[in-house]
Amino acid sequence: MKYYSTNGKAPEVGLQEAVVKGLAPDKGLYMPGKIEELPQSFFDNIGDMSFQETACTVAGAFFGEDIEAATLKGIVCDALGFDVPVIQVDDRIYSLELFHGPTLAFKDIGGRFMARLLGYFIKKQGRKDVKVLVATSGDTGSAVANGFLGVEGIHVYVLYPKGKVSRIQECQFTTLGRNITAIEIDGTFDDCQALVKTAFLDDELNKKLVLTSANSINVARFLPQAFYYFHACGQLAKSGKAKNVVFSVPCGNFGNITAGLIAKRMGLPVKRFIAANNRNSIFCEYLQTGKYDPRPSVQTIANAMDVGDPGNFARVLDLYNKSLEEIRKDISGKYYDDESIGKIVKDAYNKTGYLLDPHGACAYQALKDDLHPDETGIFLETAHPAKFLETVENITGKRITVPDRLQAFMKGKKQSIGMSKEFVEFKRFLLEI
Repeated sequence: MKYYSTNGKAPEVGLQEAVVKGLAPDKGLYMPGKIEELPQSFFDNIGDMSFQETACTVAGAFFGEDIEAATLKGIVCDALGFDVPVIQVDDRIYSLELFHGPTLAFKDIGGRFMARLLGYFIKKQGRKDVKVLVATSGDTGSAVANGFLGVEGIHVYVLYPKGKVSRIQECQFTTLGRNITAIEIDGTFDDCQALVKTAFLDDELNKKLVLTSANSINVARFLPQAFYYFHACGQLAKSGKAKNVVFSVPCGNFGNITAGLIAKRMGLPVKRFIAANNRNSIFCEYLQTGKYDPRPSVQTIANAMDVGDPGNFARVLDLYNKSLEEIRKDISGKYYDDESIGKIVKDAYNKTGYLLDPHGACAYQALKDDLHPDETGIFLETAHPAKFLETVENITGKRITVPDRLQAFMKGKKQSIGMSKEFVEFKRFLLEI
């Protein structure tokens, strides 16, 4: 399959080049040249399929023309050795729990898949010098770092905003060492993302280094996120509740909801989507006014959504040929401030016994506010609440049990490099390593 740039000014490339390059030379994002609708037989049997079986079928539609079936199956099964269960929380509202992977966040799915796919291509090319750059507002860094840990020929550089990720999130990528380097940027997530994007477009860096991205701007990171939308619908289908499904998605960089929109084009039986935001409500404002007005992000307790210029907005526009009217048919928007998020977490816990993380809380409440009587809602619970331990404990007044996997990360020694948000400093660092 060929992949084209959303800016339309770069040559189409194959999967290998799209994955290794990450960003197109015209600053656009790569998109699959075709989106295949999956056969009816797949949907007839989806309720009886495991997460891995569902993922293999969907992966075949994306990557099957470029990777041998047995190799692709091996990549999927190795990356996704855990389940993503659907749990009923309220009347007609279900949680898709995406935190059962190694770092207890949804980004384990895309991060682990991409690590194995990129490792496959690097080995095929015989390279041993690839540098993966990733900006994180929290969970991306830990998922990517742990996904690539120990992969031969690849070194990962995680850029994160100083003081703007939770302590547990920070421990998950600053204590690893080996082929993982954490860089603490004196700025916001948007500054981190700008450094990564600028590096890809710098001629001197690209002549001397092999750079790629592990953010959701990379097709190998965001496309695999479509896997769990299908599996969620399959779980509801098994219980006969898959009619008029609405997905509510916590949105930051918009890779997650973009994968859902592509899944819908592939035949996913979903009625519509809700984009749930915190105070960084740029997309909600776009839906209301038709004007896209990116600006510096503001810090909130739902920090993984603290994005003022969503990187995947270009993909949403591309999918709908920049038609606001068509976008509005599939997506509505809701946003919540910190005070509201805290109340949502506390009320849901007291009334249902279900503990939300701050991001899932936004998506849960969006369904409470916007679900029609004939609809069934699924919200994406994107991270384990313990990853935001102090915040959640302060809200609920309850002591939260920290899973053993998170406790293990917290015992390690922090290893990071402090840096300003100026590109010249970051460039100098890359050239000197």
